Order: sequence, then structure tokens, then C-alpha cells
Amino acid sequence: MARTAVRPERGEAQDAILDAAEVVFADNGFHGATTRAIAEQAGANAALIHYYFGSKEALYEAVIARRSGAINDERRARLADLHARGKPDLEAVLDALLRPTIALGRDPSRGGAHYARLLGHAAAGTDERSRRLTGAHYNAIARVFIDELAAAVPGLAREDAVGGYLNAIAIGISLMAPTGRAQELSDGALTDDDLDALIERAVRFIAAGIRALARPAP
Repeated sequence: MARTAVRPERGEAQDAILDAAEVVFADNGFHGATTRAIAEQAGANAALIHYYFGSKEALYEAVIARRSGAINDERRARLADLHARGKPDLEAVLDALLRPTIALGRDPSRGGAHYARLLGHAAAGTDERSRRLTGAHYNAIARVFIDELAAAVPGLAREDAVGGYLNAIAIGISLMAPTGRAQELSDGALTDDDLDALIERAVRFIAAGIRALARPAP
């Protein structure tokens, strides 16, 4: 007896397309990616992409929105937990900022290195699309953390907190994907697989730089 094909539920189909799009956009960039290649990667009909997302542009934004939403929800939860226990110090604030991003980048089940490359392109992009998407999905949480940095360091002007935040984010994005370079350059003394040690070193480095920007009281 012939078997009836089982069609995925809408959520499953959308997730499959988003997963595939993440890979194709990461490998080829926005302009090099095609809906046909995404459909082939997803094992889906190309018409489903247009049905669920409308356009390649909207699909690209949906890929960014899915991961940024998860990252920012975790950041807010970590900040709330810190404040429930008192005023957080600079290192704790930086850990809450960096850990969700770096951990997601090192988790293949949540996009992993593919989203790390895609986010790196968008965050460093000077084109209108990259600026718009970065602003729409990361500016609100950025302002929260800029205020947290300024509150954690006496004498840190807000403009210096902005600079510190941007430098922290650049470092965080660079650490999302394990490249093996630290191990190679350190002749094996450093590894890419100890997430806690990786974040702790980054936090110490960034915290020292931000404190150096603080202006002494007159």
C-alpha cells in the first residue's frame, strides 16, 4: 500500500527554512544567496519560502530576528537576576552581555558558526540593510547595557560607555566561532573549547579597557 507523505507542521517547515537560510546566507552573503539554494538546503519547495516569508529580504531579517531575540531575552534575564541580588559590578554586566552571544555561536543546534558569520557580516556592514537590521534588533538592548556600564564605573561618561560597549561587542562576535587560532598561536596553551575560561579572559580584558576610559573626579 502506498504511503501518504507527511507534511510538516507550519512551525516545522518555517524552522527548516530558517535553518537552511542561515547556512546559505552565511556561506554566500545576502546577494550571493538564492531562494532556490535555500529551498534545496531545506528540502522544501521554493514556493514555501514566498508563502511563509514573502521575499528573500524578509527571510534574511527573520533569520536575524530569531537568533537576536534568543540572545537578547537571555541578556535581559541575566541582568534581572543580577539586579535581584544587588548592584552588579562591571565584570558581571560584561558576562551578561557576552555569554549569551558567545554560547549561541558555539552551539551548532542554535545556528553556531553559521549565525556567527552572518552576524559578523551584518554588524560590520555599512550598507542600509545591515545598519537597519542591526539597529532594529540590537539597538534597544545596546542602550540598556550602555547604561549598565556607565552605572558600574564611576566617572565613565556615557559616550565612553558607548565606545566600551562597541568594543565589547566586537570582541564577543570574534569569539562566537571556534577557529583554533588561539590554540595555534599559543602552541596549545590556549584552547577554544573552554567556554568559561574564554569568557573570563574576555571580560577581564574589556573591563580593564573600560575602566581606563573613566575620568577622575575633579
